[in-house]
Amino acid sequence: MNTGTTETEHVQGGRRFLFVWFLPGITRLNAVVFCYAAFATIGLLTFISTGTALVLNANFGMPVGEQGTVSGDLVIVTEVVQLLVFGVVGVLADRIGRRELFAVGMLIMGVGYLLYPFAESVTHLIVYRAVYAAGLGMSTGMLQTIVTDYPQDRSRGKFVALGGVFNGLGVICVTVVFGRYVPPALINAGFDAITATRIIHAMVFIACAFSSVLYLVGLKKGLPVAKEDRLPMRELIISGFAAAVRNPRIALAYSGAFVARSDLVILGTFVVLWGTVAGIGQGMDPAVAASRGAGLFGLASGAALVWLLVLGSFMDRFNRVSGLIFCMALAAIGYGAMWIVDEPLSAAAIPSFVLLGIGQISSFFGATTLISAEAPRLSRGAVVGAFNMCGAIGIFFASGLGGRLFDTVGPAAPFALIGTLNAIVMLLAIIVRIKSPGHIPSRDGAVSEMRERD
Repeated sequence: MNTGTTETEHVQGGRRFLFVWFLPGITRLNAVVFCYAAFATIGLLTFISTGTALVLNANFGMPVGEQGTVSGDLVIVTEVVQLLVFGVVGVLADRIGRRELFAVGMLIMGVGYLLYPFAESVTHLIVYRAVYAAGLGMSTGMLQTIVTDYPQDRSRGKFVALGGVFNGLGVICVTVVFGRYVPPALINAGFDAITATRIIHAMVFIACAFSSVLYLVGLKKGLPVAKEDRLPMRELIISGFAAAVRNPRIALAYSGAFVARSDLVILGTFVVLWGTVAGIGQGMDPAVAASRGAGLFGLASGAALVWLLVLGSFMDRFNRVSGLIFCMALAAIGYGAMWIVDEPLSAAAIPSFVLLGIGQISSFFGATTLISAEAPRLSRGAVVGAFNMCGAIGIFFASGLGGRLFDTVGPAAPFALIGTLNAIVMLLAIIVRIKSPGHIPSRDGAVSEMRERD
């Protein structure tokens, strides 16, 4: 039985932008603004790692032995809020549209950043983190849905890669500008650590507000489904997880999301924290140490960006499940490589952080491409919302346990945990590949259907 949900490959009236074929109705303006959204949304959300390190050290003067647990707990707060947001936003996306929710989400995320450095206690920090998380859930949920909405099937892998390239550029830009250079520059200009932290967060708020306006103006209006074709609200609410029961590849994509989204947060949270703690241990000022930690994150993100160009160039030629197997294997290797790192700020650690970046982006690419291909058109927002909820659950698990492993076992322990989870998903993907492989997009855009045994 064929449970695939992919539309016909050759779509009449679609435009081509760069190397990606888009569905009819998607303009070049929409494509350009999407590229900016991929750049800004992911770049700005990752600043929370640097911002947290700055606040914990500058505002609270927290001992380094306690920072791993607090950082992990703050990530848990983020994921609890996102769990509450993703499902609702996914259903609303299928009812009222993507761009409005996207714009509101970015503005709320910016407000969370603006409040963050004014926290006077960890309790205040938790409340402000929840505001940030609500905006984060709305904006990333809509970005993920647009990744599924815009491309023709023959270009899905390339479109995911295109978005991923701009994700990586955004992460590098935000990390370098707001994490590595601005904090030391403000300290050198005579600002104290707390004032410098507040200035940086205000700058990030302005970037979020500008992005919100641009999304509202430049992304596609309306819904991809005509009003008469929309599913009833009750059916939309249950459709996300019902789809996983009907289609084992969607279930596999959900398990991939559980690992892939925790990959990114573990990378951002604990790489920056590891570098910051190591720098403080060497006698650096907290702001300077945070910039060194951000530099490690930038190194891993740069490697991910280069590798994503390689993945995007050939993964549309292969079965999506086979691609996930390959990607999860790379992720298991990349995260496992962190076991050999003793001094994260040394030159000897560079190859391990390069492998880590390659593994993280591979996991994200494989899971995202699979759900993009399999999500049903009539309930796409709800299915992507469920996909994101699985990712939030994964982050909830990995960050809470990872923070405690960081403090009790060692800085490499959270990465070993994620490497193990990637290996488990790889084994599940092998089983699905045997039982329900799905289709193979070939070079010329034709769909080669494989025998399925669902």
